[in-house]
This record gives sequence, structure tokens and C-alpha cells, in this order.
Amino acid sequence: MNGLRAVILCLVLACAAIVSPASASAATRAAPPHPGWSALPVPAAAPPVTVSDLAARGPGEAWATGYEHAADGLRPMLYRWDGTAWSRDTSFPGADDLGWLGKVQFVGEEVWIFQNRAGAGEILRRSANGWSAVPLPRTLWTYQDFAAVPGAAWVVGEDDTGLKVLHYDGSGWTTQSTPDGVLFLMGITARTADDAWAWADTDTGTIVLHWDGAVWRDAKVPLPADSNVHTILLEPSGRITIGGSQYTDGVSRTYLTTFNGHAWHTTYPPLGDTHTEGMVRGPDGALWLPMRSDRAFQSRYARVDGPRATFSYGPERTDAIDVRPSVLARAGSTLLSFGTAEIYGSKPNLMSERLGG
Repeated sequence: MNGLRAVILCLVLACAAIVSPASASAATRAAPPHPGWSALPVPAAAPPVTVSDLAARGPGEAWATGYEHAADGLRPMLYRWDGTAWSRDTSFPGADDLGWLGKVQFVGEEVWIFQNRAGAGEILRRSANGWSAVPLPRTLWTYQDFAAVPGAAWVVGEDDTGLKVLHYDGSGWTTQSTPDGVLFLMGITARTADDAWAWADTDTGTIVLHWDGAVWRDAKVPLPADSNVHTILLEPSGRITIGGSQYTDGVSRTYLTTFNGHAWHTTYPPLGDTHTEGMVRGPDGALWLPMRSDRAFQSRYARVDGPRATFSYGPERTDAIDVRPSVLARAGSTLLSFGTAEIYGSKPNLMSERLGG
């Protein structure tokens, strides 16, 4: 019996020696490591800083905007991603003036950025010949948002006479009117010169407006009751995703209202009261949003694919007490984030992270 047991044991060990390396190799090939978020160095600004926007044309070009809180006021802040590293750009008109930079748009081969320059609004334009500026026809006391596409641009805000929608057609400016009851526009975005969308506050609540090339109209979007809108995501396919918050019994929860080309549909993904302003469509086809993290030393992101929401974290940052990505952009097959990180004992400075790549 002891001899038979010894023979069986030898056979088992021999089989394990032959099979195990091949099995391990096959398992390794079948389940490659999943790419995660990695930190990207960003040249420091004068803290504290505020991030406004991030936009990418592809894997080799992205722009991030914002402003520094200097002793004498706000100072504009512009960063460029070249596919390898972030660098600061100080060559644009008004870089040394008080003010701030807002939304970034790609218009054909150019980059357009809204700038508040010492209180006056203008559009920065960067072409192959360098930077230029298009001044607004009037100064507003608040600039709410900006959108630009080939053949058109809009700046919305207010002055002492109320709401203003300034429209640029490539050669000059006009002022557009909005439907009765609109108090002010909270944001604007556009797909083409005759397909623009805005979200507005009215005397009866939040509504969505649509520009068809001739007039602004109420788009009759069935938003949830007692809700607001943070962003409208327009896609070339015709799909539209609206993100915002609904208030029920004093509690806020995130909602997504989508248009598939035929009908509107509202869902409530498990995102708590996440602000959806930084929402983008990722290279994997899902929606991605930066979130307020439950870990002081790591950023947090949500991925929403239909009814399912999953979450991921950025790399751990030593001595961090608040890591907060503000905006996301799809850069080819990767996702870029841009925001701030506060390290213990210092004020918030810039951070950037990348998923994939």
C-alpha cells in the first residue's frame, strides 16, 4: 500500500510540473492587466487655483483653462497637452492682465477660448499663425457661458438691462432674443451653426431652449420636476444627454435625461448628488464623470453605461487632503482629467490624470 501511494504521488507531481507553466501562461494571456488612472505632472501655478475647462482634439492636443487667485485679483491660466506632457502657455493676448479664461472650443483647425480681460469679454483664437482676439460688442457685468462652432459663436450673460445672448456669425455681432419668461441662461452648447441648445431659468422653473438657425424656442424637454440642468452633451450621432439634479424632500439626486433620436428618457444612476458639468462620452462608449471622492488622498470617477454605474480611483497622492478632478476630456483612446490637489500644509494646486495610454 505504501508503495502504491508513493507511485501515485510521483505521478501527481509530474503532471503538475508539466501542466502548471502552460496553464499559468494561458491565464496570463487571457487576462491582461486592466489599465488604470495615472498621474500626469503639471507645472505649478500660484495657488489657490480654479479650473474652468478642458478640451481635447485627439491624443496629441488638449487645452485646460482657469485662473490663479493672485494678491491683486484673478490671473488667467492656460495649459497645453502635446500628447506627452503639460506645459503652460503665456503667449496669448492678455496673459499678463487681470482676468480669467473660460470654455475651450475647437472650431475647424483653430482653438477658441473665452476670456474675461480686465472685465471686458473677448474670444481668443489660435490658428497656425498664432493668437488673435475677437472683442465682444459690449461689456457685460457677468459672462455665463460660451459656445462656438464653424460659422457661429455665442456668449451669454447679463448687464444692467438684463439677459444678453450675443451671437457672432464670423463677421459681426448681433443680439438674439429668447422666449418670454426666460430670466437668464445658465449654459449653452452647439453642434452646428443652426443647432444650438441652452438651459434657462424661467419664472416657472428650468427649461431647455433650442436654436434652429432662426429663433430660440422652448424645446419642450420633459425634465424631472423640481430639477435643474448642469450640462447638455451633444454628439455627432444626434444623441443628446442632459445631466442635472432633482430635489425631493430637500435631498438632491443626479438624473440623466437622454434623447436617442426618437424620444426622451430619464434615469437616476446611483451617483448621489454628483455635479454632472464635467461629464463626457469616453472612448469605451460609456459616460464618465468626476466625483467628490470618499478618500482624501485619491480622486474618484464614475462610469455610467446604461443602468449600470461603476467607480474607479486615481493614484494615491502622499499627504493629500483633497484631490478633486474638475473636468474630463476624451483624448483619442484615453481619458484626461484636470483639476486640483491640496497637499497638507499648502493651498490647492493643479493636478492631471490619465486613464489608459
